[in-house]
Amino acid sequence: MNENLFASFITPTMMGLPIVVLIILFPNMLFPSSNRLINNRLVSFQQWLIQLVLKQMMAMHNQKGRTWSLMLISLIMFIGSTNLLGLLPHSFTPTTQLSMNLGMAIPLWAGAVITGFRHKTKASLAHFLPQGTPIPLIPMLIIIETISLFIQPMALAVRLTANITAGHLLMHLIGGATLVLTSISPPTAMITLIILILLTILEFAVALIQAYVFTLLVSLYLHDNT
Repeated sequence: MNENLFASFITPTMMGLPIVVLIILFPNMLFPSSNRLINNRLVSFQQWLIQLVLKQMMAMHNQKGRTWSLMLISLIMFIGSTNLLGLLPHSFTPTTQLSMNLGMAIPLWAGAVITGFRHKTKASLAHFLPQGTPIPLIPMLIIIETISLFIQPMALAVRLTANITAGHLLMHLIGGATLVLTSISPPTAMITLIILILLTILEFAVALIQAYVFTLLVSLYLHDNT
């Protein structure tokens, strides 16, 4: 069991070629678009949910920040669907890879910061030095604020990676323990099975919450720079 503990996090390959690109593109098939005048229940529920999340997320933004609405709703849909697909048996979760999460976090963070320096140069520079700072502390505070600014995308990526990876590892460990205890102590195995079911339900919630948290933090970075 210990040897295969991290097997589910290895990038799958087919004929020696990684197929992670196909896995990343697969969630797009879960969001059907309808050309009919009257949509079915699935498309109507999907559109209602998108409008609800988008309305809540864009409420704090000005007109310039709302131009990012399509990108933000696409981001939360992609991360949420990818996290949910990763809960299926024998599946691969791209969001457990730190490299992929950094690939999402760094461009979004950089775009928000560059937008701030371009349109609100004075306000962006003012974040590096709070008002009323004693003169001897100015160099130290500038260094600290600069480090805190550049660590934001790393925090975004590590938070998502750690939460998804920890949940999958815990499910793997409890599932393995349940399988072993089935032949040793069936009552104990039943208890661990119940715990596993509850943990799986919790992971479904975590998958959606982490998608929302990632997108919300990107939205907050954008709000600070627009």
